[in-house]
Amino acid sequence: MIAGMFEQDLVAYLLFGIVLNFVFSILFGIYLSKNIGMNEMIDSKGEKAQSPFVAFSLFLPYIKMVITLYRVAILQFYFLNQGKTHKEFWIYLTHED
Repeated sequence: MIAGMFEQDLVAYLLFGIVLNFVFSILFGIYLSKNIGMNEMIDSKGEKAQSPFVAFSLFLPYIKMVITLYRVAILQFYFLNQGKTHKEFWIYLTHED
């Protein structure tokens, strides 16, 4: 028993988190590519590296999902509600400046 759960339950939760992580990440990527366009995304992509926390979160699938949802919230509240575009959000994510 690990953390009050049987090993099978823990593995099931981890697998569910991994699947959920990929679903949210793929849906967010599709959403951005529909609103910006793939060629425009490729042309305007910067060289900004992901933070170490994001790279570490790949091992903890629920944290990665929360980071993706955090990015969605930034997009909605900070960019779209202030009249900025999806492309400005993409530039914010991928450029150092």
